[in-house]
Amino acid sequence: MKYLLWLLKAAIFFTLFAFALNNQHDATVYFFFGTYWRAPLVLVVLAAFTGGLVVGALGMLPGWWKHRSAATRPAAAREVAPPGPTPAAPVPPTTDLPAVRQHGL
Repeated sequence: MKYLLWLLKAAIFFTLFAFALNNQHDATVYFFFGTYWRAPLVLVVLAAFTGGLVVGALGMLPGWWKHRSAATRPAAAREVAPPGPTPAAPVPPTTDLPAVRQHGL
């Protein structure tokens, strides 16, 4: 299995490497007010991918901070929801699926 994963990684690397070699011609990206950027197409695609990663990570930061601050507060200071109605009897599982494990950040 380990060798199969290495083979898959090598195939992905060589596919991306061939893409980079086949797209070395210049591309022009036009911005506002007549400014532009001329670079190889591979760099333009890489910059767009990196920009997407940065924007995605920045969009997730407020949620990360909220969960991190909630996790570092003492248990007594955490807000406790009022108890709701409880079912009379637990419902037996209908399938043989394993229980879902919860994960934290």
